[in-house]
Amino acid sequence: MNQNDNSIQTAYDDTGMPIIVGLDIGTTKIAAIAGRKNEYGKLDILGFGRADSNGVQHGQVLNIDQTINAIQQALANCAKSNPDLEIRDVYVGVAGHHIKSLQTRGDIVRQNAETEIARWEIDQLVENQRKTFIPAGDQIIDVIPQDFHVDNYQNIKDPVGYNGVKVGANFHIITGDRNAIRNIYRAVDRSNLKTKDLVLQPLASSSAVMSDIDMEAGVAILDIGGGTSDLAVFYDGILKHTAVIPFGGENITNDIRMGLGVLKAQAEAMKVQFGTALADEAKANAYITIPGIKGMAPKEISVRNLAAIIQARMSEILDFVTYHVKQIGLDARALNGGIILTGGGSQLKHLIQLTEYSTGISARIGYPNEHLAPNHIDELKKPMYATCIGLILKGYNDYEHKRKEFDNRFKKVEVPEILKKEDIPANGKEEKKEKVDTSKRRGLNNFWDKFKDGLIDMFKEEGDKEIK
Repeated sequence: MNQNDNSIQTAYDDTGMPIIVGLDIGTTKIAAIAGRKNEYGKLDILGFGRADSNGVQHGQVLNIDQTINAIQQALANCAKSNPDLEIRDVYVGVAGHHIKSLQTRGDIVRQNAETEIARWEIDQLVENQRKTFIPAGDQIIDVIPQDFHVDNYQNIKDPVGYNGVKVGANFHIITGDRNAIRNIYRAVDRSNLKTKDLVLQPLASSSAVMSDIDMEAGVAILDIGGGTSDLAVFYDGILKHTAVIPFGGENITNDIRMGLGVLKAQAEAMKVQFGTALADEAKANAYITIPGIKGMAPKEISVRNLAAIIQARMSEILDFVTYHVKQIGLDARALNGGIILTGGGSQLKHLIQLTEYSTGISARIGYPNEHLAPNHIDELKKPMYATCIGLILKGYNDYEHKRKEFDNRFKKVEVPEILKKEDIPANGKEEKKEKVDTSKRRGLNNFWDKFKDGLIDMFKEEGDKEIK
């Protein structure tokens, strides 16, 4: 391994913990988040940038040049949030229609059955599974052990320290199209970054929003992204199943565009501001007025019709979830932890109710708060950034288990004020005094609302009706 491969992020703070960067290359957005664990084991976010995604469709990089431009814009925004950062290596999330998975079983006969099983033997067992036959044109992304067995002893979580002649395991192998994976590497490399590892997006999101209790209770993580919806099912403490559902927020937007005869930008704006996943919860007499194109008469859109279109597509996604859960022999009684909804699409109103109605399984929104240090701005706690936070956690898992080598150079990097949340006094009332950087923080928060508010304002004309 050369020197360039030994670093996720060359900047270190004085605690000796590496700064790890997660890069989420999505269909609608590209986000880069840099984080470092503090003395309490929580993540301090040291840099944050995002940009609108171009060149990515259904989670797959198609136009490399456009993707590179979007990655570089996200990195530039991240650098603005903290000029002290020097981002070189990143953990990258991968998703898309081309992702598949299969189950295998592997065993090895030990050379010396008189000694206890060592970690290197388990590593060798896992590495052997990378020789598994897969279709031509595909590539193995990850090999995940599910449960181990030693001789006649079954369902062992960690066999290190056991004694036996033969050790084996059931494995969950994740594969993807070789060309699609090559395009990700190429886009990252030409953005002057090194890909430390590729991580399946639902697994990254799961680690950000799920606790050990959830994994033991049985839970399904549904990450609703722009181009795809990613599913990961955990039961009895192990990963049971992963799947990429070929529908996401972009499909809902296109349904609205086609069904209501509006522009795509108008459809997205209506979905974000007025959309709901349950048509029965929408007001029957509420309308949105869309100005006509080039002098044509304005168009009135029924909020209930908008909701019906959203509900139809979301129900289709949830039907896939029910199908996959049943395929592995689980049901509502087995998944005591329910369904955790995350990703940008999880913020649709009344989605929890629709999920519970469609699947018969309890549901909740998964926020990446459990692993974040307190006092960060609310933007970082949104479900759409669960993948990025999970990628950072994956990096720390590699670091703590010494699966990869890390640079040992040190540089002090502090959490920038722009990413800190204003402290609220004990009396519950915010102080009115201004700090030096308050205007910057206000500007950053306004930036995130620019897309939503700007589009709606663009469609307004004097005398237009507004939903109340």
